[in-house]
Amino acid sequence: MFKKILIPTDGSPLSVQSANAGITFAKSVGAEVLGLHVTQPFAATIGFDGMAAAYAITDESYEKAAAEQAATYLQAISDRADTAGVKSETCSVSNFNVADGVVQAAQEHHCDLIFIGSHGRSGLSRLLLGSVTAKVLSLSHIAVLVYRVREDKK
Repeated sequence: MFKKILIPTDGSPLSVQSANAGITFAKSVGAEVLGLHVTQPFAATIGFDGMAAAYAITDESYEKAAAEQAATYLQAISDRADTAGVKSETCSVSNFNVADGVVQAAQEHHCDLIFIGSHGRSGLSRLLLGSVTAKVLSLSHIAVLVYRVREDKK
C-alpha cells in the first residue's frame, strides 16, 4: 500500500495531533515517515509593513531562528516515530508558498502519501485564514489523506 508518508508540521498543537495520528497510521500500514517543516524565506517576512526592519531582524538571525524552530518541531516527530517503532527521517525546506514546499518535498523524497491535518474551517474563517491543506490538495499528484484535528472548545 503506502511505503513512505510525508507528515508536515508547523509545531502547533493541532499539527502535533495530526502528526501523531499520521505516525499511528504509518505503523498500521507498515510505512516509514518523512517529517517536514516548511519555513518561508526571510524576504517573505518583510511584507508591506516593514516588520523585519521595525524589529531589527537580520537575514542571518531569521534563518538561524527558523532552523532552530524547525529542528524542535521535527525532533518531536522523530521521537514519536521512534516510540512507535516507525522508521523516520526529517527535513526542513524553505518556500514562499508552504503548500508548494509540501508538494515539492513529497516529490523529491518519493513519498506516496501526504498525511496532513485540517482545522475544518469553512466560510469566512477559511477565506480569511486560507488553507494550506486545501492548496496541497489542489497541487498534489500523489494521494493526500486529510486528518480532521479536534480543537478543544473552552
